[in-house]
Amino acid sequence: MKFLKFSWKVWLLIVILLFSIVAINPAPFKSGVLIKSVGLNSTEKEIGVKQGEIIKAVNGQQIKNLKDYTTAIEKISENESKRTILTNKQEYTYLASGKPDLVVIDIPKSNLKAGLDLIGGSRALVKPEKKVSSEELDNLISIMQNRFNVYGISDVRVRPVTDLEGQKFVLVEIAGATVQDLKELISQQGKFEAKIGDEVVFIGGQKDIASVCQFDPSCAGIRECVSQGQEVCTFQFVIYLSDTAAKRHAAITKTLSINSTTPKYLNKKLDLFVDDKLVDSLFISKDLKGVVTTKVLVSGSGVGATRDEAIENAKANMKRLQTILITGSLPFKLKIEKLDSISSVVGERLLKNILFTALIAFLAVSLFVFLRYRNIKIALPMIFTVLSEIIIILGVAALIRWNLDFAAIAGIIAVIGTGLDDQIIILDETKLGKIYGWRERLKRAFFIIFGSFSTTFVAMLPLAWAGAGLLKGFAITTIIGISVGVFITRPAFADMIKSLVKD
Repeated sequence: MKFLKFSWKVWLLIVILLFSIVAINPAPFKSGVLIKSVGLNSTEKEIGVKQGEIIKAVNGQQIKNLKDYTTAIEKISENESKRTILTNKQEYTYLASGKPDLVVIDIPKSNLKAGLDLIGGSRALVKPEKKVSSEELDNLISIMQNRFNVYGISDVRVRPVTDLEGQKFVLVEIAGATVQDLKELISQQGKFEAKIGDEVVFIGGQKDIASVCQFDPSCAGIRECVSQGQEVCTFQFVIYLSDTAAKRHAAITKTLSINSTTPKYLNKKLDLFVDDKLVDSLFISKDLKGVVTTKVLVSGSGVGATRDEAIENAKANMKRLQTILITGSLPFKLKIEKLDSISSVVGERLLKNILFTALIAFLAVSLFVFLRYRNIKIALPMIFTVLSEIIIILGVAALIRWNLDFAAIAGIIAVIGTGLDDQIIILDETKLGKIYGWRERLKRAFFIIFGSFSTTFVAMLPLAWAGAGLLKGFAITTIIGISVGVFITRPAFADMIKSLVKD
């Protein structure tokens, strides 16, 4: 393989291939289960169990996968008892009754993200009933995302899409949710209430909330961080109530007393509810007792193992509260244009069939190439090149966190087909050695290849928006694949063939 010493194109392919494998980060032997969400009002939330931790053991029983976790949880008594959960971060020992309020999944074996078509769930394509601007659509998506977080749903994607006519839609995908669950979450506009005890102080929206400080550091931001076993950072931001809400707040707080434990505050908190679900409780300063004021200082905190983590968590909590206070309901009604339910079982079977079909097609083409050229040295570089393209595409997908759905898989298969076509063109051109020199032969081959690349690239661009973005996976994957082929793998393959034919 003397050509490896001189061909920088082949070395470039090998280096990018290795980087792609690192990006994919295959880890088939990871053990444990990943915490996807923690119940808002659960004991686990109170003791600090966090989304993203990996459970290694429950009550001393080792957890290798979801089946082990289910078995361990079934052994837990419904009565209050001591339990121990060991994660990759720390060990939690506490008293509780019932099952842990945690949603867990098997640890992903790589950085690749499976689309809804493969893992199952529900998908909705929704359209605002009125014409909206891009800013209004972004605000709607922020509120919808927050609502899903409030309901404890973590495997959710909410993104804007536009069709070829310029109409704006929102595409919502939720793993594991039923069609009815998704329909209810979208069709209900939502309700925000701030209560002191059982009395409603104000509700979300313009009726009671005049404005919320968001991006001005003078009235919103992280104020201090302290170490208390773990890092705790406090945030504060100002909200302005309407006159009616301010008078209502004064009348209710007038009857409250000072908190004996923390004398800086009143004895009751301001509880925030979204659709009757408690999302946070805020202390009320004693200085606000019976006072009519439109300016209210809202505070909260974020915790973390490190100072940076605590700051990021505090910022996220502040943004969530600001969004809820601006409006607890969607700013306008939505119309469901398309609602789909995807079974993970069906998706898994279809994936296996697609991969099996692709493998058969690849082997058939490889056999055809071997029989045509009667040279195993030519067939092997073809197989290596095609496999390299697939790995590099998956590496790029892992880097940009692109969801691999059926459309994306179809794009990969299309890339395999175009890749084999281009390699056959290069091989056929090498047979004209008696007529043309090597430079002319490769020039002829790449003229054809670049022409095919250009037409395919242009053809894929409209597909990124066709069907309100539902074909985007196919378009993006195909564009990535053909670009990798033209600029990386095809030149390397040509150098390999050039060296082999000369030998």
